[in-house]
Amino acid sequence: MKRPYVFITRKLKEEVFTPLMEIADVKMWDSESEPVPREMLMKEAKKATALLTMLSDKVDEELLEQAPNLKVVANLAVGYDNIDIQAATKKGVTVCNTPDVLTETTADLTFALMLATARRITEAQEFVKEGHWKSWSPFLLAGADVHQKTIGIVGMGKIGQAVARRASGFGMEILYHNRNRDMETEQELGAAYRSFEQLLEESDYVVCLTPLTVDTRHLFNHDAFTRMKNSAFFINVGRGQVVDEEALIAALNHNEIAGAGLDVFYEEPIGSDHPLLRFPQVVAIPHIGSASVETRTTMIKLCRDNIVAVLQGNQVKTKV
Repeated sequence: MKRPYVFITRKLKEEVFTPLMEIADVKMWDSESEPVPREMLMKEAKKATALLTMLSDKVDEELLEQAPNLKVVANLAVGYDNIDIQAATKKGVTVCNTPDVLTETTADLTFALMLATARRITEAQEFVKEGHWKSWSPFLLAGADVHQKTIGIVGMGKIGQAVARRASGFGMEILYHNRNRDMETEQELGAAYRSFEQLLEESDYVVCLTPLTVDTRHLFNHDAFTRMKNSAFFINVGRGQVVDEEALIAALNHNEIAGAGLDVFYEEPIGSDHPLLRFPQVVAIPHIGSASVETRTTMIKLCRDNIVAVLQGNQVKTKV
């Protein structure tokens, strides 16, 4: 009997896949940093029983139509906007993601990004590295306090709740906005629900953790940024396309907000000439929300286990 064929779209540690290699033929793209070319992905999908994909891999109707043997796509992320779920369902392909296992790590990064932006950490590092530290002055690289300020979390899912717990430790007032109000979360975390507009107007730190949907695309537009305090900071660890980047650039140009910490962008990766990078009050990092060694390894193992489950006719752990 012919063994299943699994294609992994990045070079990952082979030892993690030993249980999978026992039941299937496994091939990896030979680069960890460079995305697999579209033509190579299409070629491999035609014979694959399973794909282990990244957010940069487009699994659309065109690909699915040419993958007659495909049973499962395991996406190495919580998000899955790179996959046409409707087309996959129509073809009987199971789609899996990696929720929950990255919650705390992403919350750590979110809070670190907020602190770095508020306290001008990257500016200060460059100041020292470039040899500008010649003396001390009272307001040298003075930033903004975080403790006892108001944080507004847009998207109070599991990561949002984890960020709120960290904010509580800093004595912050916690506001949140979701499509639906969550009374249990309010009681547990001492959070207060606000409309989107109210949250923008009241918060010192607006933290975006919402997924990308039809309703959230360009949620943060010109109107949103003009509603924010001039002293407020915008932090995005959700999805880049939730933000109208031209509106964000205008808000920074006109000092309508104090700064921004960004882990995600409209199109990724961005180049060194991206207009947002010219602002010293912007901290930009390359989509590393869940990037700890421990968490990324756990995510890979979850993808592996989901593929093994499908190939053995068992129920997957995290079906989309």
